[in-house]
Amino acid sequence: MNTVLIVDDLEANRRVLSRILKEQDTPYRVLMANDGNQGLGMIKNNNIDTVLCDIKMPVIDGIELLRRAQKTNPHLPFIMLTAHGDIQTAVDCMKIGAYDFLTKPYDLNRVLNAIKNAINNKNLETENKQLKGQVKALTKVVAKKHSIVGKSETIKKLNQLIQKVSKTTARVLITGESGVGKELVARQLHFQSSRREKNFVEVNCAAIPSELIESELFGHIKGSFTTAIKDRKGKFEEADKGTLFLDEIADMSPAAQSKVLRALEENKVFRVGSQKEINVDVRVMAATNKNLKKEIMAGGFREDLYHRLATIEIFVAPLRNRKEDIPLLINHFINLLQKEDGIEIKEFDPNAIRMLKDYYWKGNIRELKNVVERLLILGGNPITVDDLSTFAPE
Repeated sequence: MNTVLIVDDLEANRRVLSRILKEQDTPYRVLMANDGNQGLGMIKNNNIDTVLCDIKMPVIDGIELLRRAQKTNPHLPFIMLTAHGDIQTAVDCMKIGAYDFLTKPYDLNRVLNAIKNAINNKNLETENKQLKGQVKALTKVVAKKHSIVGKSETIKKLNQLIQKVSKTTARVLITGESGVGKELVARQLHFQSSRREKNFVEVNCAAIPSELIESELFGHIKGSFTTAIKDRKGKFEEADKGTLFLDEIADMSPAAQSKVLRALEENKVFRVGSQKEINVDVRVMAATNKNLKKEIMAGGFREDLYHRLATIEIFVAPLRNRKEDIPLLINHFINLLQKEDGIEIKEFDPNAIRMLKDYYWKGNIRELKNVVERLLILGGNPITVDDLSTFAPE
């Protein structure tokens, strides 16, 4: 049951309003105060959904009550009660923060609609506040999961660069071998930016057939091709106000490259089969394990697109160049696998860790994670050099 507080120095007004509210099909719980001072005490000690407040009262008038209440309960809606001659005063109250005002004599429907709308608005504000809190909490959890682990100078410099670049809207090209963590760099750039609460949308350009990549990126309208049974948003639209990460950009078809270039230049896209332009505000990041300059020379990648993407270029070093990070990564993966998959936590013998540091790690961090998972499942406890010789790469 929603609670309404009526604050009016005239008892007759309080009784009339109280009776109206209590006789509704869905009645209200009604509290009454004969001046602003008493009303302020009721606001502090009760869970009130809206306030009907007269403006002219002794001791503390309605304007002062509104001001004081907003300091402790800024989302509590006030509906000010005024005579016709005081409308300007009521408007001034709304500038202070009142939700609405009613003029005397009261219209029954106007009173009930004002209260209903005020309570609905209060509930929406509360829900939005809760949702924003949940988004922020989830963002922190996801950011931690995708953190860049390491204490080497290479990683320190990488994190410093991410911190600098994340404060801008510059486009970023991330390069490095497969498995080094290019996606993690893109995610950290997103999580540390002003776009952190918006979408981070990833597209693996190598995993999508060339004939479908345009539909994936820009969307399509119903009937634009055989399997287009309904309109569909593309990744650019999904990432609006957020970040679009184009992984394996070197594998994108020439036709798609041309359209991506146009989207970057004009900040708008066209769904496949449509001539209607859609404005988008997207920060684009791209990644590749190939040498794009060689790809340009060979005719496989557009030079103008390269220059559009590579405002900032970030190189992620292979794992074999920062072996001192391997023990930290092993511990990170142990904890991550235990939380996500319930895999038993096991100790690693120091000799086993030293041997793992000496591997070449062609597959980089991705390969290390797979080896740690395999050893946790199949190895003993502690995991020894013998386990490595059986379950780890040579």
